[in-house]
Parts: sequence; C-alpha cells; structure tokens
Amino acid sequence: MSDFLKLSRDGDVAIVTIDNPPVNALSFHVRAPLMQALGALRDDASVAAIVIACAGRTFVAGADITEFGKPMQQPELRAIVAVLEAIAKPTVAAIHGTALGGGLELALGCHFRVADVGAKLGLPEVKLGLLPGGGGTARLPRLVGALKALRMIGSGTPIGADEAHAVGLVDAVFAGDLATHAVNFAREIARKGGPFTPVRDRNDLLGETELAAFDAEAADLARKARGLEAPVACAQAVRNAVTLPFDQALAAERALFVKLVASNQSRAQRHLFFAEREAAKLPGKDVIKRRIASVGVIGAGTMGGGIAMAFANGGFPVILLETSQEALRRGLATIEKNYAVSVTRGSLSEDAKRQRLAQFKGSTDYADLADCDLIVEAAFEDMAVKKEIFGKLDAVAKPGAILATNTSYLDIDEIAASTSRSRDVLGLHFFSPANVMKLLEIVRAEKTAPDALVTSVDLARRIGKVAVVVGVCHGFVGNRMLAARGAESEALLLEGATPSQVDKAFTDFGWPMGPFQMGDLAGLDIGWRNRKARGLTAAIADTLCEQGRFGQKTGRGFYLYENGSRTPVPDPEVEALIRAKAVEKGVAQRAIGAEEIIERTLYPLVNEGAKILEEKIAARASDIDVVWVNGYGFPVGKGGPMFWAGLEGAARIVERLEHWYRQTGKDVFKPAPLLRRMAETGSWETDATGG
Repeated sequence: MSDFLKLSRDGDVAIVTIDNPPVNALSFHVRAPLMQALGALRDDASVAAIVIACAGRTFVAGADITEFGKPMQQPELRAIVAVLEAIAKPTVAAIHGTALGGGLELALGCHFRVADVGAKLGLPEVKLGLLPGGGGTARLPRLVGALKALRMIGSGTPIGADEAHAVGLVDAVFAGDLATHAVNFAREIARKGGPFTPVRDRNDLLGETELAAFDAEAADLARKARGLEAPVACAQAVRNAVTLPFDQALAAERALFVKLVASNQSRAQRHLFFAEREAAKLPGKDVIKRRIASVGVIGAGTMGGGIAMAFANGGFPVILLETSQEALRRGLATIEKNYAVSVTRGSLSEDAKRQRLAQFKGSTDYADLADCDLIVEAAFEDMAVKKEIFGKLDAVAKPGAILATNTSYLDIDEIAASTSRSRDVLGLHFFSPANVMKLLEIVRAEKTAPDALVTSVDLARRIGKVAVVVGVCHGFVGNRMLAARGAESEALLLEGATPSQVDKAFTDFGWPMGPFQMGDLAGLDIGWRNRKARGLTAAIADTLCEQGRFGQKTGRGFYLYENGSRTPVPDPEVEALIRAKAVEKGVAQRAIGAEEIIERTLYPLVNEGAKILEEKIAARASDIDVVWVNGYGFPVGKGGPMFWAGLEGAARIVERLEHWYRQTGKDVFKPAPLLRRMAETGSWETDATGG
C-alpha cells in the first residue's frame, strides 16, 4: 500500500511492516499509510491479531528529527497510538535492533511487545534536549514503575531485551526468526481471547507511596543536569503519570515537549546530533578503506595505556611497546587495575575483563610491530623523540600500515617527513583518559593518503569515538582554541579575580569545572613543560610549579586538596602569591565580575575558532562544536562555542572584543574577519560552497 509500508497475512494474523531505511524513522510518509492500515485492519473481521514489524536492521529507531520545530503533518504519532489502543483485537510489536524514542512509543501503543534477544529499547529524547512527546512518559511508568521509568527517560540510555523482559517492558524474548515467533505469539494470544488492556489503562504500578524515593532521585537528576532543562522536565512528566489522570498527564507531557522543542537548549543539542554525523563525512565515498585487524601502541604511560585500552575495548588485539620491561610491567599493571575498578563498579564483568586483558601483548622490541595494521605513537611530547620513533617505524612497519602520532601540539608534517611513507602518517589525538573520553581529533597532514584518513574515521566509530578531521597547526583545533581561552587567565588573576571566582563564572555558565580546577586535575606541570619548550612564561602558574604544586597529584596547585580529597579548597597562600605578583608587575587590583570573565575568556575562544575556519584547519563550524563539547566540556545545552556565538550574537562578541583590544592591545582580542562577516550575515561559511 506504500513504498514505505507493506501489509501481509499469515492466516488470520496481519503483519504491518515498516520499511523506511536506514532506521525506519517515523516520517510523515510512514505515519500516513500506517494510520490508514491500522484503520483498515481494525475493521477487518478476518484479522484476529496484528503484528507491527520493521524491515532492515532495526525496528523504528525514532521520530524524524528533521521535522522537529516545524508544523507537524497529520497524522502525528499520538493519533496513531490512540488508534492502536482502541483496537479490540490484540496488537503485538515485534522489536529487533533498536526501538528508540517514537519507535518505543509506537510499541507502547500495542497491547504486547516481543523482542529479539539482541534488541535494545529506550527513550533517548533527553539527549536532544527534549522529553518523549508521544506518550512515553505517561505509558512507560505503567509497565515498569515510576522509578525505573525515571532512570530510563532521565538518562536516555537504552536497556537490553532481557532486562526489558525482567522489568515488564516486553512480554517475551526470542532468539532467531522473530517474525515467526511474533506471529505465533499473536495467534496464541488471540486464541485465548480478551479483553486486551491497553497500556494506558494499567495502573497497578503507580502507587504514590514511592513518591518520596522518586523525588529524591529526581532531585539528584536535576543536580547532575547542571542547568539542562530537559532532565528536569522528564522527571516532572514521569511524576505526572503517577499523580494525574492519564489524559491530563498526556496533555502535560505535550505542553512540556512543545516548550522544550522551541528552547535554545534543545536547538543546541539537536545541532550537536547532526554535527557529530556531519563530522564523520569525508569526500570520496569510493575510497577503499584499509584493513585494520591489529594495532600497536608505543608507550604504556597514561595516554598510551588508555589508547591501548580503547582499542582492546573495541575488540582489537594490541601490542603495547615500551623501552624497558619495568616500564612495560607498570603499564600493563595499570591497565589491569583500571579494568578491575570497572569490575568493582559493576560496569564490566569478570569474564569481560579477562577477555580484554587477553587482547594485550607486551613488548620492548620494535620488530614485534611488523605485522600491525595501525601503529599509534604515544610517547613524550618532544619532536626529536617522535621523529626518532617514526624513523624506527619506517624500518619495521609493513607496507600500507597507518602510522599515527598522538601529539597534542606538534607539527605532523615534520614528523611525517622523518619517514619514507608520508602518505601513511596522520595524527590520532586522543583525549585523556583515552579509554573514556569520546573525542578523537584525526589530524590530516599535507601528504596523508585519502584511504588512510577514511580508514581512521571508520576506525574511530568502531572503537566508540566521535571523530573530527582537522588540519595541521600548533594545537590543531581544540588545544589551539584552549590557548586562546586561557590567554587572559593570569591577567584576570593579577587584576583582582581569584581562581575560585573565575572557576565559578565557568561553572555558572555550565562547564563541569573551571580552568584552574581543570589545570589542577590535568597537572600543572604539563603546561609548564609546554611553555618552557616554547620559550613562554606564566608568572603565577610557573611559580606554583617551581614550588612543586602540580595540582591534585601533589595535593596542592591553584587549590588545596586535603587528605587526598579531590575537592578543591581555596588556598590563602596562592591568593597572597597572586597579590605579590600583581605588586611586582605594577598591576592595580580591582573587583572583576563574571560577565567580564566570560568576555575575556570565551569571546577569544570563538574568535580563534573563526580564524581556524578561515585557515581551513576545520571544515565546518559544527566540527569545532563537536570538538569542544566532546573533548573539553563545553556545555551541551549551548551547542558548542560556534553555535553559542550565534545565540550570544556575533555582533556583540565583535563589539566587546574591539573594546578589550582597545584596552589591552592584545591580538587575542582582535576580531577575525570571518567573525565580523558572521556578525553581518549570520553564517560561518567561508565561501560560496561553505568550504
């Protein structure tokens, strides 16, 4: 009856199959024929039961996000679910792959749900700054209880089929030939006879006696949300399912959804959803990827060990190379300890830990890397050291192996020139801890081969990373912009702000922590070594390092960390040091407000991003947003620095940068031409094609 919907029969069971690749999204061209089909089957006396299934690799994986914020074409999902619930004969959702968002809400409209053993079910709308808008917050609690519904909806994390069965979300789980099992299940249910109670009328799990525990968990969710509106709205909508009649809860859900979908936060989060997918797209669809079956990692320290874990977690055998057996032993012991912590926390089984540890082979001999398809160097951030390593790799690596450096700043073209195979060399800039952080900056050197680049982007996906391709410059995208953000940090302190005041301005903005807390966490000695290598100084930070105050690892940095605590405590000695340095440099101190702190740190961040776009170090403004949200903690609800600049107003940013440029004469405040153009046109495009 449609290119996107098929009807078939197995005796007296009707099968409605949605076929809207790639993920069977509930677009208008699916909803319209689905509504028509359900109406016809409802009135067909020869049909005893109805199964809703999907073609391809998944059940309905959500609504069509491109329709959000636009006038909704009828019928909408809520109307379809209402028709489903009014059908007197049993309806069964046959779920394989993923039933997410609108897909799960469609399934909740059925009397029964059966799932393939590998299926996952969830309501992830909160990750788009939304809540389920098709009745999910009103129906899910009626099947799994309010607390479980809050955890699922508030986190947006899907659950597996077995767990879904255990909590009452699905009625049966099958292995193999789901279609046949679903039809047989539907036929047997119909044979037993009704009445068949729709989910909306199931109230057994909605006792108000659990509201105290619910409210405590909702308060914790709001605290962790750090100003995001959607998690709080999700909690309110689920609570409404307990305290309000169904139709009132449904209406309240819709009102909250409409408010959220129009909000800047949801716009920002939807922008990031598409930005991550766009960042993974490269020109040259016909490029054949190289085969990556085994990986070598050079360096078993913090970064090297984390990178090795990232590949092992992705199923790759890893050869971990160190300069000595002792260094190798320490590195492998740390990896085993990290996995043991995961087992203790319950995020990894003991069996999975053993399987992952079995992926590692330690070595001190470069010859053992000869059969690796990818070799990642994660040695000390020193050009001479890295060139020496790549010279050795040039001699032992097999033809076609990708040679990658994890450098955070150094010139990869220079590193590539130390080999006879520059086409095989690129940067894989992981973020610490590399086995946890999602971002992977893939640095395209001047001579990097297209197939090496495409292979690396695909590999990032295979190990669960968000990949962004960037060009070569000092610090690439993330760290180059970080330097611009931090350029005024010491000046703000010398002029009168305290570390805690600066950090509070950041956390109030939505960052997980401020720059001085972050410096203490990462280790102040890292920046100190980098400055010394470049002939730069930072009066306050350098003095702290000279005093052995490297941050959390030494118990003292910009803050005190008492008795091993990770909680920063303002230190009067640091504040006295700042005042003394201000006197030494002849800087008069004054009160500095949060607005000035944001202007002098985040406006230069945006400005540097504009320069990066002008130089084509990044292909798209949205790529920069992906880098900063996934690698540096830029608030998700603000969409990344370049998207936020549009919300803030590029004209205002230009005006304030000009003000600070007149005040200080510092280049970091000189507005980039592209930023000025953005203020005039509202677009970050650098040429007619958006290059």
